[in-house]
Amino acid sequence: MPPFKHTPAPYTGPSKEEVIALRKKYLSPAMFWHFREPVMITEGKMQYLFDEKGRRYLDAFAGIVTVSVGHCHPEVVAAVDRQNSLLQHTTTIYLNNEIAEYAKELADKMPGDLKVVYFVNSGSEANDMALMLARAYTGNYDMITLRNGYHGMSPETMGLCGQHTWKQPIPQGFGVRHAMNPDPYRGPFGNDGQKYAADVADLIAGATSGQVAGFIAETIQGVGGAVQLADGYLPAVHKLVREHGGVCIADEVQTGFGRTGSAFWGFQNAGVMPDIVTMAKGIGNGLPLAAVVTTPEIAASLAKRIHFNTFGGNPVCSAGGRAVLRVIEREGIQQNAAAVGSHLLSRLRALQQKHDLIGDVRGRGLMLGLELVKDRATKAPATAELGEVFERMKDMGVLMGKGGLYGNVFRIKPPMCITRQDADFLVDVMDHAMSTL
Repeated sequence: MPPFKHTPAPYTGPSKEEVIALRKKYLSPAMFWHFREPVMITEGKMQYLFDEKGRRYLDAFAGIVTVSVGHCHPEVVAAVDRQNSLLQHTTTIYLNNEIAEYAKELADKMPGDLKVVYFVNSGSEANDMALMLARAYTGNYDMITLRNGYHGMSPETMGLCGQHTWKQPIPQGFGVRHAMNPDPYRGPFGNDGQKYAADVADLIAGATSGQVAGFIAETIQGVGGAVQLADGYLPAVHKLVREHGGVCIADEVQTGFGRTGSAFWGFQNAGVMPDIVTMAKGIGNGLPLAAVVTTPEIAASLAKRIHFNTFGGNPVCSAGGRAVLRVIEREGIQQNAAAVGSHLLSRLRALQQKHDLIGDVRGRGLMLGLELVKDRATKAPATAELGEVFERMKDMGVLMGKGGLYGNVFRIKPPMCITRQDADFLVDVMDHAMSTL
């Protein structure tokens, strides 16, 4: 592991065994831990995490794609501490400079007329609100979304999800129509975006009134396994949806804030201009912060009634979010995601030539996926094999993410301060873990 100058503070809390017992007794049984032998994290610094014994790990998953500029980045910590000492909470019924200045600074990062910001607390809330905006503005109800997509865990956003693993057996998804996933690796049309877009036209004609409220999609599917949408798909579908009365929503919860390297927002890589953009996770580097950004015309549709969010734009979260934007700009975080991500992608593709287990390597910047298959011809998911490599990499000091419907995709989405040396270490560890299967 590359050298790193940081000594974690001594841990004096309850033991791992005591924490496990507390979780089992007092937390939801639906919660799960990431490894067979769970890791207990007590400290983080930039791209590294430390357990209760002071062991250092390379974080290749960033708290599920949430830590953007680094764990406990000093500027973010200082901004939060400073605001905490002045005013921890007020709401939008009073004036406060932090939320107002932050809204302007965030809007300045948006293209076109995307200039009105609503602050909320999570990606689920953001997508829930985007759904409401689309229906309120258009007067239509039906929403088009994608199979294999993920948009949150609220009752409304659960209905948008395109994987059964994230759907509770309750009434959900009213007015939601799931289109064929334009997956270049597993989809029936390969990388032909126009053919997948034709399925959306058929869906609108056969499963709606002919008028829709909108279309929502991630620009690279996150939980679904870092799936890039087929070339030309988003421009074709955006045109089609607008022709049928709908608006287009870009879910940037995971791809935003420079993570793709080639653009600040994932949708810019596809050459489209959405009507509504949702964002969370990396926006706050771990703070409970999210936002919806739209046009003044669409925003006006909610002014017919009172709209309020108790914690949205909280002064502490706003101060932290502003600091994240400053760090991204000043430290060249997007440029680092492009450079290190390109190097990492190249090394992973070289690894693919060595190990037949690797079926596909994909993604942009530091939003990467590596899919394991038992056979490259049949593409049978190598779920058990991934689980074994996953555990071995943890034992060697790398904490990976995993996803995809079959649980056979490594999700490689580290804090964007990761170095080239860290990337080499990650690939070397993966190579060794696969070689010893």
